[in-house]
Amino acid sequence: MIHPTAIIDPRAEIDSNVKIGPYSIIREHVVIGSGTEIGPHVAVDPYTTIGPDCRIFQFASIGATPQAIKFEGEKTFVKIGRGTIIREFVTINRGTGFGGGVTEVGEENFLMAYCHIAHDCKTGKQVILANSATLAGHITIEDFVTVGGLVAIHQFVRIGKYAYVGGKSAVVKDIPPYVIAAGDRATLHGLNKVGLKRRGMSEETLSALKKAYRILFRFGLTMNEAMERVKAEIDPTPEVAHLIEFIESSTRGITR
Repeated sequence: MIHPTAIIDPRAEIDSNVKIGPYSIIREHVVIGSGTEIGPHVAVDPYTTIGPDCRIFQFASIGATPQAIKFEGEKTFVKIGRGTIIREFVTINRGTGFGGGVTEVGEENFLMAYCHIAHDCKTGKQVILANSATLAGHITIEDFVTVGGLVAIHQFVRIGKYAYVGGKSAVVKDIPPYVIAAGDRATLHGLNKVGLKRRGMSEETLSALKKAYRILFRFGLTMNEAMERVKAEIDPTPEVAHLIEFIESSTRGITR
């Protein structure tokens, strides 16, 4: 299951049902779960945990020290969730002591070729990053988000669940859940109706989100005025409540 040209540190913990291809390097203090396949020429650096049933393609680099000037070699981590696919030349850096210490990729993510996930980022479940999507440090991406190719996301930005970010966008502020955003700099282009329907959202939920979106982003109100109207006029479904909470907790500001 492990090619004889692979270099495996004896301090790595590798399940007996793991495949490792030619010339890959697995460093000390790496943990790899059952059913994971690692292709040729992959580098997995210390303090990386890879969940079960992942697939990592050739030339990926997982767990390298962060590209952060303030990093001083402290013990930090990368965690990769179950069932995640990592394609060619993807780079995922460890966390930093000043940023929480962990870079975390959620379950069933699909990271296409040349993506970069910097230190202290966190992605939810079933996140898709298309080719060359680039995450600067301290970014949070919630569940079921799709990020198009060649997208650059600024440090500390959050992207809400079910959002869709169009290709070649530059994202500098938080993107609310359930929406489509695109452009340089990114602006909103309505609800992600196709994605929400594919995920099985009811017509009632879609109608409530549509009303909330119009009040928040189409009526020309200040954000405080719009939030008060949404709270007063729309039933607080879990989705609407999450949208309100996401906006209220923003520190970078909301993409409009």
